[in-house]
Amino acid sequence: MKRNRLFSFIALCASVFIFVFGIGSSRSAMADNDKPLKTKVLVIAMFGSESEFWIANEGLTEQVAVPGLSQSVGSPIFNPAIGPIPFNTVKCKPAATNNSDKKEGDGKQDRDLCIVVTDIGYANAASSIAALVQSGKFDLRETYIMIAGIAGVDPTDGTLGSAAWARYSIDFGLAHEMDSSEKPAGWPYGYTGFGGAPNNIPAWNQPPRRTIGTEVYHLNEMLGNKAFNLTKNLALFGTNPATNGVAIATRALYVDPGDGRSFAPARANPTVLQCDSMATDTYWHGAVLSQRANDWAKLLTSNAANYCMTEEEDNATLTALKRGANGGLLNFDRVALLRTASNFDQGYPGLSPYASLNRTSGGFSPSLRNAWLVGSTVAHDIANNWSAWQTGVPADAPLSVQPK
Repeated sequence: MKRNRLFSFIALCASVFIFVFGIGSSRSAMADNDKPLKTKVLVIAMFGSESEFWIANEGLTEQVAVPGLSQSVGSPIFNPAIGPIPFNTVKCKPAATNNSDKKEGDGKQDRDLCIVVTDIGYANAASSIAALVQSGKFDLRETYIMIAGIAGVDPTDGTLGSAAWARYSIDFGLAHEMDSSEKPAGWPYGYTGFGGAPNNIPAWNQPPRRTIGTEVYHLNEMLGNKAFNLTKNLALFGTNPATNGVAIATRALYVDPGDGRSFAPARANPTVLQCDSMATDTYWHGAVLSQRANDWAKLLTSNAANYCMTEEEDNATLTALKRGANGGLLNFDRVALLRTASNFDQGYPGLSPYASLNRTSGGFSPSLRNAWLVGSTVAHDIANNWSAWQTGVPADAPLSVQPK
């Protein structure tokens, strides 16, 4: 009897052990499956069309749902076969189709390339990127992050389809504004920086006396230089008369305005540049505000920045990324900023800002294609040579870029 009880006790212990061990193994397997995904490159786009060529040409067929992303859905214009573009998922290149040089530890959690669409404007950009960074869905600590979107270009710097790697991203806002009809005598526009104590407001050509901390982001120039050197000789879209006739005709209208500025870059074919980005929610337009953008960039960077591209999200996006970096969730030195010109930031001589806003420039399609062409060239180099990029930006000859 005692012997039977002993055997029963042993069997019961064995059953409990197997049950507990089984639960532990199951939980371990679930934990493995729930590990954050690693991606070598994360592209940040702002609206559906900016993601089309990436999704179609890079095979980004895997979708990862991330709570807190925009609920908008984009309709593809140039690649209808990819179907609707939901902004609430991150699109990735499935691991099975990766072509990167694998290192020990690479596995099903690793991706070469993913893209997220923030939706347009500061509120969407900051909210979406904060949600992604804090979601736990991705491990971004080694990821190279590339903002890649379209913009308006200063005709003294570039033309329709031009692509610019930025060293600085500057907030056009965070300032005092007066209606231009009520500005002080002799001021070129109604803007000035924040003041200090009461009655201590700087003039239009003086730097602000009070700053918030998100006015300027200086990006890693070693990464920017490497990206520029990898792409500076690319033949960009936008020069074929059969498909880009409107853009070619628009460029030709930008004759020199006779005020000392040269619009020769506007009349040239698009190239890859290094110059700087200006961010604000307001889609501004015109020569007066372009002057303000140039002046503001210099005031905030001690003449180091050369404004050339205007857009609606970058400082908001970069603020969310910077806070993620401060929390150890990503490396801000691995953030790059690429903008391509879909339009000029002002009309050609004799064309008013309002008339210019109502005129089709022909730059939309080339700018989208070039954002993918230029950005993917760098993304492929990173993914295909991961052993060289994983520990940091590969050494590259420094460039000297003079501000205008």
